[in-house]
Amino acid sequence: MADIHLPAEPGFWPLAPGWWVLAALLLALLIYGAYRLHLRLQLHRRYRSALRELDKCLASLQASAGADGPDMEQRLIYVNQVNSVLRRVALLHFEQGRVAGLNGQAWVAFIKQHDRAGRLTPELASALAEGRFAPRCDVDTQALHQMASAWIKNLYLAKIKPDAAPDTDTDSTPQSTTQTRTTADHHA
Repeated sequence: MADIHLPAEPGFWPLAPGWWVLAALLLALLIYGAYRLHLRLQLHRRYRSALRELDKCLASLQASAGADGPDMEQRLIYVNQVNSVLRRVALLHFEQGRVAGLNGQAWVAFIKQHDRAGRLTPELASALAEGRFAPRCDVDTQALHQMASAWIKNLYLAKIKPDAAPDTDTDSTPQSTTQTRTTADHHA
């Protein structure tokens, strides 16, 4: 008499439908993660590029300055260069129609609205608003460089981490606590 033969063990192929769904979900998650990583790396490249451009402006000012520091014309050129960098960064982050036509006090109000660090002093605001047309410019170039760096940094940080705290150092004077954080809400 022949013994009872059991059927062969089922193989792993073809996969059950549940495994196909799981594989599709994992693939979609992997693609989404790669896309988000690409966007984040691109944002970091833009951030570093903007800060390099700002540092290049300061280096140009320091290289052209005399023994007793930069003269009025050199400071005016520096203020205009910083304004140009700030405007290019703003054009990347906000709608072109909202930023492109701003000048003077409207431009300063826009910068102040998105200044999470609170470093825009009245002297710096005046220099940024009237720099191109001012006959004299007694702006503190280091303070302007620090304000512009903090403004750029906070725009990019707001895009990367919308709930990030504003960048405030001990040497800066923070604005009132009622300052709104609308920066993250206005990014493109």
